[in-house]
Amino acid sequence: MQDNSFHIHGLVSFTLAIMLLFVGKNLVQRYEPLRRYSIPEPVLGGFLCAAVTATLFFALDIEVTFDLEVRDMLLLYFFAGIGLKSDIRNLVKGGRPLLTLLLLASLFIVLQNLLGMGVASGFGLPATAGLMLGSVSLTGGVGTTLAWAPLFTERLGIGNAMELGIASNTVGLIAACCIGGPIANYLIRRHGLTPSQDPALEIGAPTSPEREPPLHYYDVLWAWMWLNLTLMLGHGLNLLLLNSGITFPAFVSSLMAGIIIRNLMLGAIGNQRIKQWSGAGQGLALISDICLGMFLVMALMGLQLWQLGGVLVFVLTVLALQVLLTILYTALLVFRCMGRNYEASVIASGFGGIALGSTATAIVNITAVTQRYGAAHQAFIIVPLVCGFFIDIVNALIIGFMSGI
Repeated sequence: MQDNSFHIHGLVSFTLAIMLLFVGKNLVQRYEPLRRYSIPEPVLGGFLCAAVTATLFFALDIEVTFDLEVRDMLLLYFFAGIGLKSDIRNLVKGGRPLLTLLLLASLFIVLQNLLGMGVASGFGLPATAGLMLGSVSLTGGVGTTLAWAPLFTERLGIGNAMELGIASNTVGLIAACCIGGPIANYLIRRHGLTPSQDPALEIGAPTSPEREPPLHYYDVLWAWMWLNLTLMLGHGLNLLLLNSGITFPAFVSSLMAGIIIRNLMLGAIGNQRIKQWSGAGQGLALISDICLGMFLVMALMGLQLWQLGGVLVFVLTVLALQVLLTILYTALLVFRCMGRNYEASVIASGFGGIALGSTATAIVNITAVTQRYGAAHQAFIIVPLVCGFFIDIVNALIIGFMSGI
């Protein structure tokens, strides 16, 4: 029997991922609707590759696989970078509203997972398969999906866990971009809210590139060194947790290690004495951006979409219900608990990013609303903190408990 399978070497796969990232960037620059809905560049390039491999499989019975071993290291670098950028002093600035939003997001994770598990059972699938279309892929995003999918496959026997998670996350990203603005507009009109009309929209936004000093290769090396030290500490923490009978994806340990180094080790030495840290921030941002884009592309290009054939109806059903749950939860509970005012409506617009997409989609939604109605300073503080930091830890704990891993 003729073997129609082709395995692509790791170096070739990595190079192809770079090329696909350029393709995605070019498509976003060329087509305005892609920019309007904030479709990530890596998603376009990665899915283009996945579509080509799926076509080869269905049309010519040729199965193409990629050596994506480097992808896992890119994931660890990315989450280590998140930890290294998490200053505890900034994390506590949100105060009571931050805690309220975190509690709301934590409760939603449980509801999200219960919905996914219930529909999975209704379709005759293992209930734990529903977690991949719950907080693993939606609240957690691609990074969390990549981290948990191998564990779901190895320990729970869900062979298409990666495909389920990636498909769910992609639809969730698009849905999050589409529902944020309409939710805020509805709440503002329905409750007669008075927008701030404050034009100072730069609050909470990163410093503009032209105000930053030029990036030096020394800054990149300095950041790279701290990232490697973080990965080493993260590996040690992961071994310690495993020996204690606690199982978490390696990215959680890397995230925790970054937080420890940023706030304890560097804090003990004194940031004023480490002048290189300010420059390393730019290097850290550069390395993190590259790692994020590359592991997204490599995750998507390795999808075997033909494995979804038997569960396509299940995927569409769960996601339709998840989007409906998000809209109702946001409009009826999040808005009310956050104060029923203009700030609350802007926070509600960003909650879709927390529940269905990512920090990027949350900020996109908030920015779109504030550009029309005026600044919402509190929203730009607490939504990124919840979405980009706290919720990852809470989500990991909940997933571990509900999956039994």
